[in-house]
Amino acid sequence: MSAAPASPPPASADGGFGLLLVPPRPRPAWRLIPARVVAMCVVELQKLSHDRTELYTRAIQPALWLLIFGETFTRFNVIPTGGMAYRDYLAPGIIAQSTMFVAIFYGIHIIWERDSGVLTKLLVTPTPRAALIAGKAFAAGVKAIVQAVVVVLIAALLGVSMGWHPLRLLGVIAAVVLGSVFFSCLSMTIAGIVRTRDRMLGIGQAITMPLFFASNALYPITAMPEWLQAISAINPLSYEVDALRGLLLGVPSALPLDFAVLAVASAVGIAAASAMLGRLAH
Repeated sequence: MSAAPASPPPASADGGFGLLLVPPRPRPAWRLIPARVVAMCVVELQKLSHDRTELYTRAIQPALWLLIFGETFTRFNVIPTGGMAYRDYLAPGIIAQSTMFVAIFYGIHIIWERDSGVLTKLLVTPTPRAALIAGKAFAAGVKAIVQAVVVVLIAALLGVSMGWHPLRLLGVIAAVVLGSVFFSCLSMTIAGIVRTRDRMLGIGQAITMPLFFASNALYPITAMPEWLQAISAINPLSYEVDALRGLLLGVPSALPLDFAVLAVASAVGIAAASAMLGRLAH
């Protein structure tokens, strides 16, 4: 299981506040929010430029999954995969898993910002709370894209056969970003409930593997017992994996449904996390 990310450096947390403190020029509200989301996203990504070790260390676990788990079960051929090598079947699931791990501990970051006073500064800027949350969530999506690229390269080196059509790759990026937006917002919502880093760390570690195993990342939904199929049907990770599998491997998938579920889940996640932001700050 991936360890929780280290606390971000204080200097980088304050470095982009100028983008958020600039009073907005008079404009319709629907035009103001996207600009603030982009500004918040830039602030979050500045932290990544100061410490890239988290992304490098997170590449170890997916490599082990593909190299050990994937290669072993490819030889045994015990999981129905529709005729493809299990290693190929597994790769999109590991991409989704690794990007989920990037996002699911975002609640720890926002609790750290509360404890260090950064969150209070953010809340007094002209930026709407929904824009603050959306900016953080989409920054998690950008980090997840970097993580996904690393895992895709590892999978390619291990011989996984994937498609490289530019439009399909854009679809992969969209699926990864939407999935990461939901899971980072889920984490920030939980942070607003538990309000401490220790509790958030414990809950984050407690839910990551159940979410992973209750999806189609490792095995087809048809191979699950009925009660697990019911859970998988409401698990956004299942739809992200299905989209990645269809886009990267060209297997039949319900892409319109996958993206619709991910988009709705992301919107609900942003709304829920925004509602909990005030509670977390107090």
